[in-house]
Amino acid sequence: MYKPILACVLSSIFLTACEEPAIIPKPRTYPRVEFPARQYQTFVHSDCSYKFETPNYSIVEQDSVFFNEKAPNNCWINIKYPIFNGQLYCSYYPVRNREELDKFITDGHTIANKHTIKADYIEELLIDNGHSVYGTLFNIEGPAASGIQFYLTDSTRHFFKASLYFNETVNPDSIAPVLEFMKHDINHMLKTFRWEAK
Repeated sequence: MYKPILACVLSSIFLTACEEPAIIPKPRTYPRVEFPARQYQTFVHSDCSYKFETPNYSIVEQDSVFFNEKAPNNCWINIKYPIFNGQLYCSYYPVRNREELDKFITDGHTIANKHTIKADYIEELLIDNGHSVYGTLFNIEGPAASGIQFYLTDSTRHFFKASLYFNETVNPDSIAPVLEFMKHDINHMLKTFRWEAK
């Protein structure tokens, strides 16, 4: 009487044991990023009409080339972030009249909006740090080449523009933690930005 039941139980155990285990794909992961402690230093260039604080893990270099031509002035700089493989490209223009300022501002919006082809969303935030520094910050969400751009002006004599790029293919999921970390540093730069009389 027990033999048929025992045979059924043993055969079900045997059949279950012979089945191959189900293969479950592991979720995609990205390398862990070790973020540095935040410390800042003031960047001042003797020829330039601006200064600001930048993190001590960044390197500021003068930019000498613009589309294979000489940069318009000595105040074009690149702020490199070697640990993040990124770079903030910064350009500066002296402003001579209102028409010129309007053109620079229009160009700033046009360049940021070129990323709408790949961006999921572009958020525009107005800047006023209380020291005659005004402008617009563009938070560009999605797989666009540049995640952050901004321009600054005093509305009369100065115009400063910057764009953040990474030296690799942008994957929004993998770059998101780094971008969030760098947004804090860029906001610090905007708060400490000052125009210098030259």
